Amino acid sequence: MSGKIIFLDIDGTLTLPGSNEPPQSALDAIKKAQSLGHKVYLCTGRNPAMLSPLLKYGFDGAVASAGGYIFSGDTVIYDCPMTEDQRQRSMDLFKANGVYRTIEAKDASYCDDGMAEFMGKVSGGNSELVRWRKAIESSLNIQSISKYDGRPIYKIIFMCETLDQLKPAIESLEDEFYFLVQDATDGSYLNGELINKQFDKGEGVRRVVDHLGADMKDTIGFGDSMNDLEMIEAVAYGVCMENGSPTLKNFSQMICPSVEDDGLAKAFAELGLLG
Repeated sequence: MSGKIIFLDIDGTLTLPGSNEPPQSALDAIKKAQSLGHKVYLCTGRNPAMLSPLLKYGFDGAVASAGGYIFSGDTVIYDCPMTEDQRQRSMDLFKANGVYRTIEAKDASYCDDGMAEFMGKVSGGNSELVRWRKAIESSLNIQSISKYDGRPIYKIIFMCETLDQLKPAIESLEDEFYFLVQDATDGSYLNGELINKQFDKGEGVRRVVDHLGADMKDTIGFGDSMNDLEMIEAVAYGVCMENGSPTLKNFSQMICPSVEDDGLAKAFAELGLLG
């Protein structure tokens, strides 16, 4: 095939965190790049249900659930949920140690009640943070964990106050799962993702490229946080947003302006993706 294969993280890269509204400049750049023969895939920790509002913009497919569910056009090319045993052990270990959980199935997401209030408490009563979390839960249709019906899940997002709360889970699960702890914004709490070692965003990129019969030398990845590291390392050319993780910037070939400063459009132009 001709053209580049472009992989875009969503939250903090294509959109503001928790939003489903990309800047018009980004949408225009993506459409123009596709018209010139480039392919554009979402590459995200979001499950298909949470990324579905963005599919109306005509992406070529997605590496979803951090690589656990991948589709290209109408074709599912990879599908790997946790086993029932893995799910139960993970859930029990987190709950027993006071770790808040958001679990993601293919078509639904559920979180422990009180997570927004927990974030406000550990951040010194930050009411804005509480409203932000509740807005995300609403806009992404995250339901109470009390409604979870046992369907297969692909990923668990965890949140707690100290690393000691995570240690029992790490000790029990580290042979099977990655614990991707995000850069702390203020040190008041820890959050991150439990990802099956059978996949990651980098493996997702490679699976898409193999499916297309393409070459890794033609890949470009855009991300902003450490859960994008495997993608940035896998692609031929990695781009980190200016609003992104300082650590991820060290692994990237290019730093582009932030989401709010039309970063994707400016980077597409600089990389010659717009003709």
